[in-house]
Amino acid sequence: MTREQRLADAFVTLAGSTAEGPLDIPGTLSVLVNHAPSLLGARAAAVLFAPDGYEAAHVAGSDADVSRLELEAVGWREGPGHDCHQAEKPGVQATLDSLPNRQRWPHYTPRALELGYASVAAIPLREPTGTSGALVLLSGERHPLAPGELAIGQSMADFTAVILKRAREADHSRTLTAQLEQALTGRVIIEQAKGVIANRRSVTPDEAFELLRKHARSLQRPVRDVAHEVVDGHADPGLTGPTEMTPDV
Repeated sequence: MTREQRLADAFVTLAGSTAEGPLDIPGTLSVLVNHAPSLLGARAAAVLFAPDGYEAAHVAGSDADVSRLELEAVGWREGPGHDCHQAEKPGVQATLDSLPNRQRWPHYTPRALELGYASVAAIPLREPTGTSGALVLLSGERHPLAPGELAIGQSMADFTAVILKRAREADHSRTLTAQLEQALTGRVIIEQAKGVIANRRSVTPDEAFELLRKHARSLQRPVRDVAHEVVDGHADPGLTGPTEMTPDV
């Protein structure tokens, strides 16, 4: 398979990772880091995805050591991925054994060198509203990545950011729709229960709702749950039975 075919396969797989089913951010990030090294001339890759801040950051790596390194970098608040994401710069390329980078990343640099990496490049994950993370490429050689490889890497990173943004928006929309449907269903059930109570106890709908609400509160249960029991015919007879009449004297 040629490089062009492998690149096309990477984009198709990335697109397919968010096409169906529930949102799977780790799965999409894994596709990116598993394809990136061979396509971009790197030895390993990691990705940081943190559109909502580091408290909800997602990290993936092409191997366990790289994944652990990038996860630790999130805690250290340092490293090329952190700088690229926070500064929203076009990208970062660095030789790891240089004194400035040892000082710049006091935790990240020695750990990366220990793993056998000599240079690193970080590419931002850009979406229309900003930068949502960074793709980190690690190499055992000291020379920087070629401009063509960085350009392809930027395209892969941007594509990943955009499809994840759209997938997150779609997931949020589905969640909101489900909540609205649930609220509507609950309201319909409550209205039906009001009708049952009003008819059986010869009260107005507003009075029926007040009886329903007070009964649910006395049981420390949601009004909707008690309304379901009323409609299904399983409610406490004290709620749905006729109002006791006081005999005439």
